[in-house]
Amino acid sequence: MTETRCKDQVILDLWHPLAALSEVPAGVVVGTILLEERLSLASDGTGKVAVWRSRRDLPVDGPVDITAVEGTLPVKLAYGYVWTSLGNPPADIFPIPEYAEADRRKLNAATFGVNVSAPRAIENFLDMGHFPYVHTDILGAEPHTEVKEYDVEISVDRDEILATRCRFFQPMASTTSDGGADVDYIYRVPHPYCSVLYKSSPMDETRLDVIAVFLQPVDQEHVRAHMLLCVLDEDNEDKVIKRFQQTIFGQDKPILENQFPKRLPLDPRAETPIRADKSAIAYRRWLSQKGVTYGVIPAAT
Repeated sequence: MTETRCKDQVILDLWHPLAALSEVPAGVVVGTILLEERLSLASDGTGKVAVWRSRRDLPVDGPVDITAVEGTLPVKLAYGYVWTSLGNPPADIFPIPEYAEADRRKLNAATFGVNVSAPRAIENFLDMGHFPYVHTDILGAEPHTEVKEYDVEISVDRDEILATRCRFFQPMASTTSDGGADVDYIYRVPHPYCSVLYKSSPMDETRLDVIAVFLQPVDQEHVRAHMLLCVLDEDNEDKVIKRFQQTIFGQDKPILENQFPKRLPLDPRAETPIRADKSAIAYRRWLSQKGVTYGVIPAAT
């Protein structure tokens, strides 16, 4: 069995994102890092992808015949990304059924390197309270600072966290917005390092836009954040839709990188919670129940 630097079997057995498939040039090896392991990946341009632990007899950045590569890792192509695992992953990745809807725009908004642990980044993604202060005049504005009561559950059957009845006033919720409005949110955390957000669509009040963050843990305090957009937007070019989300994440990045400690404390007494932190409290409890130790500070026993 190959020795790994990460000793957290829960995390090793997960599917992890490596890159947006559309951004992997055909026939060229791309290097990356997952859980402190140097990996290489390549696509043949026809939908086949190989991932392997980087080694000296194969190029790190150059042409390769992926059918000739031995010792490859498990691979999944899902939601426009290449996923792999360093352990024994489940048969399937968590579902996002909206991705199959033909009229949606499906884009990798960007991939950002961030000096923070994956759990800290997920916690920030769940936090509506920072909207008026970090995303002023876009996702929030004073005096609309109250986080209204919402519901959170840890679903045993689906093995995920679900926050519903989330509602927040936003001056400009998306590229298709034409003014401020109360926006409905649903948050899912179906994977310790991934979260999916559903929000009101200005294009169709009966449907929801989908924004997801898929975190690639480089090590315990660094991630690559892959931002999926799966939205209803017939008016704007891809670059406009991407730029809006890049602006949002660009505002979050310095906040994330100034978090202390960078790893997420799981002890409920470590940081003082408030009502707005219900999702974060549930997330920490869920990680503790799973026995996650990578990227966190486990609660004292």
